[in-house]
Amino acid sequence: MEAQIALRGAGVRLGVRLQYFTIVYNCLEGIISLVAGLFAGSVSLIGFGFDSLIEVTSGAAVLWRLRSDRHIANCEAAEQRTLRTVGWCFIALALYILYDSGSSLLRHEPPERSITGIIVAAVSIVVMPILAAAKRHVAAEIGSSAMKADSRQTDFCTYLSVVLLGGLGLNALFGWWWADPLAALAMTPIIAKEGFQCLRGEKCCDVCD
Repeated sequence: MEAQIALRGAGVRLGVRLQYFTIVYNCLEGIISLVAGLFAGSVSLIGFGFDSLIEVTSGAAVLWRLRSDRHIANCEAAEQRTLRTVGWCFIALALYILYDSGSSLLRHEPPERSITGIIVAAVSIVVMPILAAAKRHVAAEIGSSAMKADSRQTDFCTYLSVVLLGGLGLNALFGWWWADPLAALAMTPIIAKEGFQCLRGEKCCDVCD
């Protein structure tokens, strides 16, 4: 029994470190993407940046659950409130991207090429699958549905990175300006799905079974 407790404790500590890395990485990714997106006028890059920053809040909620005691009063209710807030942020972001990308297509507003955005997307395509796999391993080891759900969100980041890289790459290589707003539109259902999952509480669970 003591060995199992020690093993689970080590798994939880690894999970905490992974969440800290997720938060720091998403903060950097979000800030860089937003700045680069504003300079380039890229709807997809701006949307990607906002998504990364919103996910910091979601990641912080999972981190808090990993570090909290299961007997904390109103723990579940507090997490539900956090997730609802995050969910509405995702929905608002999806609506913003839908409006802004649609307007860009109608007005034929070509974004500038963004090498910084391409680098950010390429790095995320490499980092996110590794991070998601590590989270799934920890989730299985400690029996945490929260970590498992968070690993799926990290997978979503990978999909967004692929879409972003496609849009930015086509614009940079061939001057296909419409690829950027179309990439942003392709992100919309993924981001909206994240929001609805949060609102339904699908990312909410007890990690201290």
